[in-house]
Amino acid sequence: QVQLVESGGGLVQPGGSLNLSCAASGFTFSRFTMRWYRQAPGKERELVADMLLPGGRRNYAGSAKGRFTISRDNVKNMLYLQMNNLKPEDTAVYYCNAIYGSLRYWGQGTQVTVSS
Repeated sequence: QVQLVESGGGLVQPGGSLNLSCAASGFTFSRFTMRWYRQAPGKERELVADMLLPGGRRNYAGSAKGRFTISRDNVKNMLYLQMNNLKPEDTAVYYCNAIYGSLRYWGQGTQVTVSS
């Protein structure tokens, strides 16, 4: 049974930090490109960051560059998103996503709210 379980979301003040985690199981994690998406109320889901291999190339949306860092641990089957200098516009539900060929898996999401 494929599972992606996000955690680490919450309420944080502007300028604060959060570290999101995604625990993967039920598939060969190391083969998959892993991504973080987010969806704000009333907006479409958008890609935040992705990476294929540990230590490999990482891609970021413009809004995330310089503030967010994606990483993965292929031994623990974990994906992370370190988010620094958070802004109110980062408020959204953040989703973990796994892609390999035609296979695509999603987590249930974790809420991030940036507010004073």
